[in-house]
Amino acid sequence: MTPESQIESKLIQKLENDLKYTYRPDIRNRQSLEKNFREKFESLNKVTLTDTEFAKLRDGIVTSDVFTAAKTLRERNTFTREDGTPLQYTLVNIKDWCKNDFEVINQLKINTENSNHRYDVILLINGIPVVQIELKTLHISPKKAMEQIVRYKNDTGNGYTNTILCFMQLFITSN
Repeated sequence: MTPESQIESKLIQKLENDLKYTYRPDIRNRQSLEKNFREKFESLNKVTLTDTEFAKLRDGIVTSDVFTAAKTLRERNTFTREDGTPLQYTLVNIKDWCKNDFEVINQLKINTENSNHRYDVILLINGIPVVQIELKTLHISPKKAMEQIVRYKNDTGNGYTNTILCFMQLFITSN
């Protein structure tokens, strides 16, 4: 029986080697996820935000509404900076997809006020989590992985509605 950690490792290697994702073993918690997002955001939009501006931006885009998150993800948006000037920004490069930054992370732990969850593998585009992959060994049904995702989503104060995990667009379960 292949252990889950080995399945995870092989998936990450495939993503790195075949699809040219960058593996980021340093992103393991909410703080490092948000730090990476900030770096990617500033690079994509050719801007440097103050800490206050970044917090306001982050808090403004995090939503519990999946449709609003999807819209924000694919459209040009406006943010008012500290000096009152507007900043037109995007989260992904829609026109030239190859210029986006594709990363894979694993074993992300998100602790919120009411929950403490660990996610197996997450795919990021420009630091935004867009795909969650839950892996199980052969003796565990993929249904159990799906139930875990649903349990995480239904947990009060979960990371999906209170962090940039709100941009998750696709869930994959596999054994």
